[in-house]
Amino acid sequence: MGHPNIERRTLLGMAMVMAVIGRTPAQPAPEIIELWPGLPPDGPGPSGPENVNAKGSVTNVSRPRLIAYPPAHPNGTAAIVVAGGGYAHIEAGHESTPACQWLQSIGVTAFELIYRLPEDGWKPLAPFQDGQRAMRIVRARAATYAIDPAHIGMIGFSAGGHLAGMTSVRPEEALYKHEDAADAVSARPDFTGLIYPVLTMMPPFDKTHAKREILGQHPTEAESAAWSVERHVNEHTPPMFLAQAADDPISPVDNSVMMTNALRAAQVRCELHVFQSGGHAWGMGRPGTEEQAWPALYAAWARVNGFLPT
Repeated sequence: MGHPNIERRTLLGMAMVMAVIGRTPAQPAPEIIELWPGLPPDGPGPSGPENVNAKGSVTNVSRPRLIAYPPAHPNGTAAIVVAGGGYAHIEAGHESTPACQWLQSIGVTAFELIYRLPEDGWKPLAPFQDGQRAMRIVRARAATYAIDPAHIGMIGFSAGGHLAGMTSVRPEEALYKHEDAADAVSARPDFTGLIYPVLTMMPPFDKTHAKREILGQHPTEAESAAWSVERHVNEHTPPMFLAQAADDPISPVDNSVMMTNALRAAQVRCELHVFQSGGHAWGMGRPGTEEQAWPALYAAWARVNGFLPT
């Protein structure tokens, strides 16, 4: 329910990030959309105010929400953007905020997801409940934002890629008790972008912080498979764009390779870009590097597949 101190800190944090990164002045200001009408599932969650550090990293989330970035001239496409942080923090300032601003600048209505974190004491299911609910809210409000309800995607970075991936491959699984009319619509993204994603929880690629937060230190093989995105791909999985560096030290590039193979086996449209270098956590891409190409490649892929106007 209402937390005025969090609201004030959130807006101050957003203002700080905007000052560092810059926002096109001609674009409308962001809008906050609460995910849940009351307490989230398994509430009340952590005590104390939400924290946003100097780099825009968010922790102690008790009020999951979307931050909408409506463009001045919407083109009918929308995307929910999910930053990573190993399910311990949310790298909004480095990943989801600049990505939303870029999408907004090309006419896409962007929604930044601030989700609950197991590190803050929420149950491991919490971020996935928030992912489903976010997709349903955006689709239910499509007319309000001049969005085509069949052109709503998801973009996830690192552990945010795991959240976006799980939402894409298991969209209709009942993760929470339905709250209102928004929960009557589909939680399936129409297209998904996975940027240096954490996807598998299977050994030998299960050394990530995301895996420890969701499954603990010693999960069974069945538990690991249940939360490995590539294990749930089928013909209903949305088209996907993947980009990762071959030398990623945090999330091995095998995550994207295995996912691409699973998508191809299910005959799901996909495109994979492996940059020979770049490491992990490059956000929109560092100037002068290979990975700086990914936003243009993603936009071209979305146009080819009919999700962005030509």
